Amino acid sequence: MNVALQNLSNSMSDYKRATFHDEDVPEPTGEGATSPDTVEVGFRKGRGHILGALGGRSQPEVLLGALSAVLGVLLLGSLIALGVQQMTDRSRSLCLSEACVSVAGRILDSLDRGIDPCQDFYQYSCGGWMRRNPLPDGRSRWNTFNSIWDQNQAILKHILENATFNSSSEAEMKTQRFYLSCLKEQRIEELRQKPLTDLIEKIGGWNISGNWRGENFMSVLKTVSGTYRATPFFSVFVSADSKSSNSNIIQVDQSGLFLPSRDYYLNKTANGKVLDAYLQYMVSVGELLGGSPGSVDMQMTQILEFETLLANLTVPQDERRDEEKIYNRMTISELQSLAPAFDWMDYLTFALSPLDLNDTEPVVVYGKEYLQQVSELVNNTDPMLLNNYLVWNLVQKMSSSLDSRFEKAQDKLLESLYGAKKSCTPRWQTCLSNTDDTLGFALGSLFVKSTFDKNSKNIAEQMISEIRDAFELTLGGLTWMDEKTRRAAKEKADAIYDMIGFPDFILDTKELDEVYDGFEVSEDAFFQNMLNFYNFSAKLMAEQLRKPPNREQWSMTPQTVNAYYLPNKNEIVFPAGILQAPFYAPTHPKALNFGGIGVVMGHELTHAFDDQGREYDEDGNLRPWWQNSSLEAFKNRTECMVNQYNSYTVNGERVNGRQTLGENIADNGGLKAAYHAYKSWLVKHGEEKQLPGVGLTNNQLFFVGFAQVWCSVRTPESSHEGLVTDPHSPAKFRVIGTLSNSKDFAEHFNCPKGTPMNPGKHCDVW
Repeated sequence: MNVALQNLSNSMSDYKRATFHDEDVPEPTGEGATSPDTVEVGFRKGRGHILGALGGRSQPEVLLGALSAVLGVLLLGSLIALGVQQMTDRSRSLCLSEACVSVAGRILDSLDRGIDPCQDFYQYSCGGWMRRNPLPDGRSRWNTFNSIWDQNQAILKHILENATFNSSSEAEMKTQRFYLSCLKEQRIEELRQKPLTDLIEKIGGWNISGNWRGENFMSVLKTVSGTYRATPFFSVFVSADSKSSNSNIIQVDQSGLFLPSRDYYLNKTANGKVLDAYLQYMVSVGELLGGSPGSVDMQMTQILEFETLLANLTVPQDERRDEEKIYNRMTISELQSLAPAFDWMDYLTFALSPLDLNDTEPVVVYGKEYLQQVSELVNNTDPMLLNNYLVWNLVQKMSSSLDSRFEKAQDKLLESLYGAKKSCTPRWQTCLSNTDDTLGFALGSLFVKSTFDKNSKNIAEQMISEIRDAFELTLGGLTWMDEKTRRAAKEKADAIYDMIGFPDFILDTKELDEVYDGFEVSEDAFFQNMLNFYNFSAKLMAEQLRKPPNREQWSMTPQTVNAYYLPNKNEIVFPAGILQAPFYAPTHPKALNFGGIGVVMGHELTHAFDDQGREYDEDGNLRPWWQNSSLEAFKNRTECMVNQYNSYTVNGERVNGRQTLGENIADNGGLKAAYHAYKSWLVKHGEEKQLPGVGLTNNQLFFVGFAQVWCSVRTPESSHEGLVTDPHSPAKFRVIGTLSNSKDFAEHFNCPKGTPMNPGKHCDVW
């Protein structure tokens, strides 16, 4: 397989990849579960998860005429007060280009001037934005990332729905056919539940719909998990071995929950409404698939109780942060002894067909105790219930590809989980998200050719170099780190590999077509297209096992509004989607570019040295390379940050400082590196002109630009879900937590010691 084909296979499970922003998941997926189809084919779109999602078209511009009028009033005041000469001097220090006037208007609109920046810098920076941005219908949150992704989708909609659409690339033509198949609602409505009931019958039936044939447990597990990529009990994927990053290996992790986190099952007091809605959703779907009301209710209740038992065995996120502790390498034979309820040789041979495997094939297990306990649970559970649970995993994965009754059945659940209804989302947006999931790099080819400024790649390379220099300068001055560890850390920073914009293969028609060769797409069969995709991704995964990992591989599509760091490749990646305003624009002041995309770059670079990334060396191998004294000092400093973020609350619920530690370290280190890089730029190039009418120095503008990236509104339900599942802190505390640790911020905004934004005690790691 060539390099381009390998780009389709993500090299690590989600919890190992540090993103800038949380990637929105519009449908529930359980804690610890990866979506193998998207993992293996290498895409996660920035939908609504640093980061999390970054990217898209530039923000709507404020009318130049109106701003010019405001500017005219300001200049007239200067004329009266200071005289013509002083006014002329002042105008020379202002940036009066159209871009500067426009971005000044956007910043002013977002500010809340009635707030003291030293009391609450988030409200000061975003109060105006929040007033002007009520939650759109059907959205559980709205922020910069959502806005940009919506704009990206609009661009792609225009391309795919163009009546004259034509391409010499078969992959691009498949992209349009797939998108149009999803849009053909009349055809989907006519078929009703039949595509899924036919599939259930094919795999042996389902007692809930009354026709279970008592099929063998392993046979159904192989089909549901191996063929159609659902993840009951566990997830299996192929990716680079954390302790030998030059080779791929089979990896097994915990999985099997439908709701976003184990907490939803176990904390019934806080989540009773969600559990009730989930059960009602299960019952509704069972009835839509032919089950009788009384029987469906009883059996779905049993499945929910079984998932609750699984949830109790599932290890929480914040206890899985030390990969040295959860990494367990063993043979298939040893895995069989660990979890004998599953025939692992039979399962893996099927899932990775046509590869030859034997008992000595190595496997990395990330949930050793979990698998052991799940095996015992399976051995003590009625076969009918096990089959019901297995098929339910397939049903919930595929039902979203059926008619509108199934979407409406899920509305109450999504409303209880996130505070918004999926059915409010326009069909075309749902279809674009599905297309991004399945043919994301072909879609990326269309996006890049339509929107991406190739010069942005060179400018981004330069910025990354400047931020790396700033980070290493700080590294050289750390008093808590010994010299041997410092040298190794510098070597790792120097070795970080960066990828910007998009992978080259997407603009080569032959290579792009080869990537999607074997994925059959029909314009009239949306459900079948989805089945074909899951089969296709399963084959791609199997093909990776006997090949070395490819460093040029991407696990985000170009249009994604996000960025990420991958520890086992020691690489940082910035898709084209994030190289846009407000994160970056060539016409914006450098203060804003460093406060936007510069902080993103610093954030991802710092992930190489957060509590998880620091365990990997410069070659991407999981091994101890720290001296004990420095490691103890590091842990003491990170404990300060854990306690700091533990003290923040949202709607009376605490932020989990342990769960969010890695992202908080990256936020703090990223801001510092980006600001020091900006200061170095000023030394080389001199002061920039200031924005008109804003009344901020360029140093202050850097911090405001950073804060305004995080302006957001969110439903209480979505906020709760984020606190339970997201490795990132809530947007407000990504601003307040980071800036209250910054002495540079306190200096430029003259915040007295003891004020909320300058508490006197600063948590500082990097």
